[in-house]
Amino acid sequence: MRVVADTDLCQGHQLCQGESPTVFGFDETADVVVVLDEHPDEALRAEVTTAVRYCPAFALSLEEDS
Repeated sequence: MRVVADTDLCQGHQLCQGESPTVFGFDETADVVVVLDEHPDEALRAEVTTAVRYCPAFALSLEEDS
């Protein structure tokens, strides 16, 4: 899986970082999400999926590796 963040949509709520802190960080200067691990381990799928699902700005998505 590949984690994608649209920083134009991100509103800085940081819910993703709370759900999956090893995958999502936060840029304090730009006030947007930072993807720390674009291709996280499959073991993190549940928490990453939760982070994507609950993003209030719909700024996150998952793409399946081909």
